[in-house]
Amino acid sequence: MADQNLSFAAQVDAWAKKVKTRQVAVFRESAQRVIGDMQTPEGAGGRMPVDTGFMRASLQATLGTPASGTLKPPLEGAVQAFDAGQVALVIAGAELGDTIYATYGAAYARRLEYGFVGQDSLGRTYNQAGKAFVRSAAQKWGQIVGEVTGELKARLGQS
Repeated sequence: MADQNLSFAAQVDAWAKKVKTRQVAVFRESAQRVIGDMQTPEGAGGRMPVDTGFMRASLQATLGTPASGTLKPPLEGAVQAFDAGQVALVIAGAELGDTIYATYGAAYARRLEYGFVGQDSLGRTYNQAGKAFVRSAAQKWGQIVGEVTGELKARLGQS
C-alpha cells in the first residue's frame, strides 16, 4: 500500500511540474508578444511611430525594477535598429510571479505615448496626440495569454 501512495505522490508531483512548466511557457511567450506589439511600427500595422528608430532601439527589459535614465540619441539622421536579444534574455530568465519591465530610454518616449500640448524645457512647442503604443499592447495581455494558451493546447493535442 505504501508503494501505491508513493506512486500516486510521484504522479501528482510529475503532473504539478508539467503544469508549472506550461504556465511559465505561456507567461514568457505572452510577455514576448506584448512587447512585440509595443514595438510594431505604424508602417507595419502597429502604433509605434518610427523615424530614425532610436526610440524603438532604446527599449530595455528588466526584472523586478524598471530601467532608469534616459539615453542620448545618436547624430541626427542616424538610423537605429532594435536588438531583441536583450529583451529575449530577460524574458527567458523570468519565472512566475516576476514582473517584467519594458522601458524606453528615449527622453521623448513618454511624450509620444501620452501626447503633449505646450512648450518643453527647450522652448519647443508641441500639440501632439499620444500614440498609446505601450498602453494598447498592455491592454491586450488577457487576449494574448488566451491565444498562447490555445496554441499550446493545440500543440499538445488537448482541447
